[in-house]
Amino acid sequence: MTMPRIKQIKTFDTFLKKSRARINAVYGGAGSGKSFSVAQHILSKFLLERNKRILITRKTLPSLRITAWYEVVRMLKEWGIPVEINKAEFTIKFGDNEILAKSLDDPEKIKSAEFNYIWIEEATELSKEDFIQLNLRLRRVTTPDTINQMFLTFNPIDQYHWCITNLVQGNNPDTAIHHSTYKDNPFLSTEYIRELENLINQDENYYRIYTLGEPGVLRNIIYTNYFVDREWRQGKDTFYGLDFGFNNPTALLQISLHDNEVYVKEVLYKSGLTNQQVIEKLPSFGIHNSDPIYYDASEPQRGEEIRKAGFRAIPAEKNVKDGIDFVKRHRLHIHPDSANLLGEIRGYKYKEDKNGRVYEDPVKFRDHLMDALRYGLYTHRRNMRNPANEPSAEEAIGGGMQADDFGFGSDDSFFGDDSSTEGFF
Repeated sequence: MTMPRIKQIKTFDTFLKKSRARINAVYGGAGSGKSFSVAQHILSKFLLERNKRILITRKTLPSLRITAWYEVVRMLKEWGIPVEINKAEFTIKFGDNEILAKSLDDPEKIKSAEFNYIWIEEATELSKEDFIQLNLRLRRVTTPDTINQMFLTFNPIDQYHWCITNLVQGNNPDTAIHHSTYKDNPFLSTEYIRELENLINQDENYYRIYTLGEPGVLRNIIYTNYFVDREWRQGKDTFYGLDFGFNNPTALLQISLHDNEVYVKEVLYKSGLTNQQVIEKLPSFGIHNSDPIYYDASEPQRGEEIRKAGFRAIPAEKNVKDGIDFVKRHRLHIHPDSANLLGEIRGYKYKEDKNGRVYEDPVKFRDHLMDALRYGLYTHRRNMRNPANEPSAEEAIGGGMQADDFGFGSDDSFFGDDSSTEGFF
């Protein structure tokens, strides 16, 4: 068949078509088009070659489902290619070719399998042992005119990560390296370019990693008081944190209290949603009219629209420092399906300038669910003592409310003295 006419980013297209290396490390800054381009390349092999078995993988299935898997399915539908997609099994078939989407949270899933091509999305999530196992699976018999290949896409978040030391800096003849930045991608919006370039004014390390695509070291991480809980449970006291967006994603979290523990689950993380579309989605998330939804108080009109639609929308307090300190005092059980939440919280850090000075403010980049978490957990504490005491948007924006206003000191937790996370990790 003939491939459809598609948008391509030239630097990736040239590299991927020319490479004869077994291992291909495709790394760089945010928005450079790495994943988009590798997805196109994988699909071209899937559609044009014969008798090929392809693995698309990431560390966890929820993360894989909303990133690489979503991207290849979206592309195939956009191109109008008549393929057989099994959403339950995460497989795609076309003639005698097959794509399998498997996560590496359980390595046994792939131990007996063999592949011609492997795409690892967000490769820095994997251990070196995961990579070795995948490399051993890259052994399926191929045709004389093709070679088995692996493609790894990632941001260089840590200069000491094996992806950097072993691949990018490893001088291995079997490894080809491609570096990219946002400047390579002609399809980025002006707003996103401005956001990336502005990182120079926020954090030197973030600027290196996400704007320049150069290896950095993530220091001064804000939250370490969390873990992924595969036995995640929902308590009787359930509420929500909402950060509005449109060009940036609208982020909605469910927060639940159970046996003096905090359970958090990502509910919505999507760009391009109007306020009315958000309102229409709320019932499908199981949100009842009495459930508190703590929203960004700097957008009172959007909050008022949600309230007029019959939901209990409450403006959140905007004191960032106190809110972060409050969240840090409680152990967070994060639902394993919360891929974007986990991605944000692992990189959420305090600002740091080029001289190493650390500030109390967090870096404002990839923090939408972090804001929603703070809105919900920090603001809800007042309802534990005084459910009727709901602030106006002006009070919340002004940060006029303090912990003492709700009958307990700023050092107290609404879970009592046993909630400290000190020494938990």
